[in-house]
Amino acid sequence: MTAAAPRAFVLGWPIAQSRSPLIHGFWLAEHGLAGSYERLAVPPEEIESFLRALPGGAWAGGNVTVPHKEVAYRIASERDPVAEATGAVNTLWIDGGKLCGANTDAPGFLANLDDRSEGWDTRPGDAVVLGAGGAASAVAWGLQARGFRVRLVNRTLARAEALAARLGGETRAHGWDDVSRLLVDARLLVNTTSLGMTGKDDMTIDLAPLPSDALVTDIVYVPLETPLLAAARARGLATVDGLGMLLHQAVPGFERWFGVRPTVTPALRRRILADLGGIE
Repeated sequence: MTAAAPRAFVLGWPIAQSRSPLIHGFWLAEHGLAGSYERLAVPPEEIESFLRALPGGAWAGGNVTVPHKEVAYRIASERDPVAEATGAVNTLWIDGGKLCGANTDAPGFLANLDDRSEGWDTRPGDAVVLGAGGAASAVAWGLQARGFRVRLVNRTLARAEALAARLGGETRAHGWDDVSRLLVDARLLVNTTSLGMTGKDDMTIDLAPLPSDALVTDIVYVPLETPLLAAARARGLATVDGLGMLLHQAVPGFERWFGVRPTVTPALRRRILADLGGIE
């Protein structure tokens, strides 16, 4: 390590659970690059001053996770179209003395489906997205870009309505009671909520109305096969787990900070699965 080696970070509150250092550490070693990627626990009362001090400092940039994505959006001088549409930034870098921000969750979500279910978007139609938080906004933006009609479903209808209004296009908001009716015409079902995550309540919806050629995906990756994915697989439906979204969303940031565009490989996936205690 030299003084000039790029330094990047992932910051949040808390941050100990982040697997991002494993991903970027894998790529640094794979490409023989000098540099570091570190966890930073930054409390909410300190995040604004930390971000404003980044230009001209020692950091090349970094990732931002909960609960700081909205603050990062506000502080960034320049933002990519996904960040503008979703109001959240998860990747930061310095360019010309300015703090720049992007939201890589949308391209990460799409890249995961492209990788694990080739041709999934050849006949775009209705996509049912469960949830209306930050992840849902990125997923919905990505699906809109691929020509899907997004149906946002959330227990708090007003939140889904606010997100649908922000995204525009053919995105519509619905309450949870509409799920069964919406699944009848769905080409894709996406869970962006924490339901099914280890330690959370299970996702309990009836998948019987889904067409036999529908794809089901879950952005939760602990456990790798969530109850929703297990139920879909039991019905014979195609499924995609959420680990690839985590891996693919990391690619643009690494390229910005370290100058090399990495590739999501089976070896990287195995490395993260080993840390999660899972197998395929």
